[in-house]
Amino acid sequence: MGIRLSMEILGIGTDITECLRIGRMIERHGELFLQRVFTPAEILYCQCRKQATQHFAGRWAAKEAVLKALGTGWVRGISWRDVEIVNRAGGRPEVVLRDGALQAAQFLGVSSVEISISHCRTHATAFAVAVGERPRVKPTVAETE
Repeated sequence: MGIRLSMEILGIGTDITECLRIGRMIERHGELFLQRVFTPAEILYCQCRKQATQHFAGRWAAKEAVLKALGTGWVRGISWRDVEIVNRAGGRPEVVLRDGALQAAQFLGVSSVEISISHCRTHATAFAVAVGERPRVKPTVAETE
């Protein structure tokens, strides 16, 4: 018997949020809110955009979708900043997990979380897929006969 690895979808998550709601939280709580929820790189990325509130709302929705994909929600030991959304060349968003979120992902066998984010003037939405490799026992020739 040999063992081969097979990629599987281990979880999915989606979220939608109102941009106005995130804008109000930024107005009401300012830097305190931003620093509690977003990493310095996320704050810089969003603030440099023409429609910053839409981008903050998109990252908020992405963080929620990621934790739904992991099946954890906001449990003890996981903070907002444990999930970071970064942009790679060409603008493709990528999930970076740290601390509690990373530990949860590793425990579940998740090797990566793919993310898609969309937003318009009123709403932002995100969809996350947790992917992992699970060992599979590959049958030998004698076992398949």
